[in-house]
Amino acid sequence: MTEPMSSAAVPVCPRHLDRVSYVRCQRCGRPTCPQCQRPAAVGVQCVDCVREGQRSVRAPRTQFGAAVRDGRPVVTLTIIGICTAVWLLQQVSPTVTQELSFAPYQGVSEPWRFLTAAFAHAQGQPLHILFNMFALYQIGSYLEPMLGRVRFASLYLISALGGSVGYLLLASPPGSVEDLRQGSAWVIGTVGASGAVFGLFAALLVLNRHLGRSSAGIVVVLAINAVLGFVIPGIAWQAHLGGAITGAVLAALITVTAPRPRQRLQLPALAVVALIVIGLAVAKYALTDQTFMSSIQLVSG
Repeated sequence: MTEPMSSAAVPVCPRHLDRVSYVRCQRCGRPTCPQCQRPAAVGVQCVDCVREGQRSVRAPRTQFGAAVRDGRPVVTLTIIGICTAVWLLQQVSPTVTQELSFAPYQGVSEPWRFLTAAFAHAQGQPLHILFNMFALYQIGSYLEPMLGRVRFASLYLISALGGSVGYLLLASPPGSVEDLRQGSAWVIGTVGASGAVFGLFAALLVLNRHLGRSSAGIVVVLAINAVLGFVIPGIAWQAHLGGAITGAVLAALITVTAPRPRQRLQLPALAVVALIVIGLAVAKYALTDQTFMSSIQLVSG
């Protein structure tokens, strides 16, 4: 007479001890019940081995270290949303433009204007914001997945800062109050995302050259935005130049630090560029006659 099989010999799923399973995981060899089984190339694996295998697989990344993501360019759309909301507020209240625009004489006492000007646009000039936002969406949809959200946001903001600083560096303080009354870039406020957008354009050219890709398709959008800088009042070509130079330098640093062992240096390198740009602004103000700056504040205010 055959003796009954002992309970200790019956294989049970380690995750569900009340379930008998004669199917074993091809990786660890443990019994696995139907609920814990996952199809594998050969046979099945238990859910624990599948999770362990997923941890050991590196997440796919772009050439510049960004995690590969599906979906919309979140940072680009957020910037577009902010700029659109600000422009609508500008139509309701002219003081919004006055509070956000950047003029060199304001930079010492109100340094936030170096960045806020990039989120405002020419009041009553819908073409200004339309072309800027169209260009931003086109280029942002390409660059943001390539660089990742943090790098792309840093590129945009530092290029915006570089645009305002470029306007500052190329503006000459008026020599007298009379010169001030006749008009001077030192006291003329400027607005627009153009400096930051030109920084993105320059970055795209540098990055595409590094990757061996063509940038011909973006030339038309670049030309339109360049022409707008000379057609629409309140837009400064100096900011375009400053943003473009800043964006090119940032992109060059990103390419230099693209190899995996150097990628941890990318964000610190971008931060150094931001500090250098700020240092140039501080130097410009240090070389400006602060006594006359006070007079400008009184006349302009």
